[in-house]
Amino acid sequence: MSTAAAPRSVLIWLLAVAAMIFAMAVIGAITRLTESGLSIMEWAPFSGALPPMSDTEWERLFGLYQQIPEYKLQNAGMSLADFKQIFWWEWIHRLWGRLIGVVFLLPFLWFLWRRRLPGWFKPHGWALLLLGGAQGALGWFMVASGFADRTDVSQYRLAAHLFLALALYSYVLWMAFRVACPAPPAAAGTRGLRRGLKALLVLLAVTIVSGAFVAGLDAGLIYNTYPLMDGRLVPTGYWMQQPPLANLFENVTAVQFNHRLLTHLTALLALALWAWSRAKPLAPAGRRIMAALGVMVLLQIGLGVATLLEAVPVALGALHQAGAILVLTATLAALYLVRHDPARPA
Repeated sequence: MSTAAAPRSVLIWLLAVAAMIFAMAVIGAITRLTESGLSIMEWAPFSGALPPMSDTEWERLFGLYQQIPEYKLQNAGMSLADFKQIFWWEWIHRLWGRLIGVVFLLPFLWFLWRRRLPGWFKPHGWALLLLGGAQGALGWFMVASGFADRTDVSQYRLAAHLFLALALYSYVLWMAFRVACPAPPAAAGTRGLRRGLKALLVLLAVTIVSGAFVAGLDAGLIYNTYPLMDGRLVPTGYWMQQPPLANLFENVTAVQFNHRLLTHLTALLALALWAWSRAKPLAPAGRRIMAALGVMVLLQIGLGVATLLEAVPVALGALHQAGAILVLTATLAALYLVRHDPARPA
């Protein structure tokens, strides 16, 4: 392979890894929505890549599941056939994580060996590898929280797991942007817009993490009305727990209200930035991505409302998570592209 072809091959690799992380987040949402996440009681990074091969192994794994509170308090009497249904989602989720590791590691080592990577990328590659390993360990730490005294995983650990997954996704995507289109010095007149997009990125991250708390507490299964919460703008019971700060993370009423509020603030900021960008000297790619960001935010609001009104069916819940990641993708792309001078379009 020639040196000239290397940037394209590196770009394809990074985009493939980003796409796999995107899919992983959606599979994770399905795993959560189908309540499949606690069906595998063992951490076996290598042997666990193989599914059960015999009836004896199925019975052994089912017996382990029958020992935890989720089975005893929520699924008592579940058949082996029903167990297999939730088992497969968690197994696919873990297998996909392993595949991401392989798809990242092997080409990374090959590119290093062939000296095809830009010099600036190498420390980022090692950092991504370490963060990927940390994400696997955090995933098991999250799952283990549901084995002892509760029927679900800790919402705190779930939020941390989702945050790190999306941080990894953003990191890989940003590296792909740099490979595809090295950023020139920022164009005059875009500094304020870029600051606004950075603020949007932070607000969006907080909003997505608040959604993890909604999922972790099953808070989407109550107050299935919109725009009011059972006839009130601010529902009763918002500040009922002690200590007061716990309401933000453990009170289902407060958690759902906060997610709604953050979602609307995020949408308003994104639409305001899109309107502002129309008066800025942007390259065509920057204008297109700002418009796409506005459209995606509106679609995500509609999808979120539909998910809430239907009490979070699996398909809508998974689409809602995918929509959030698409908004994140558009925000990152906008932040990268608006700096380009219209005389030097990306």
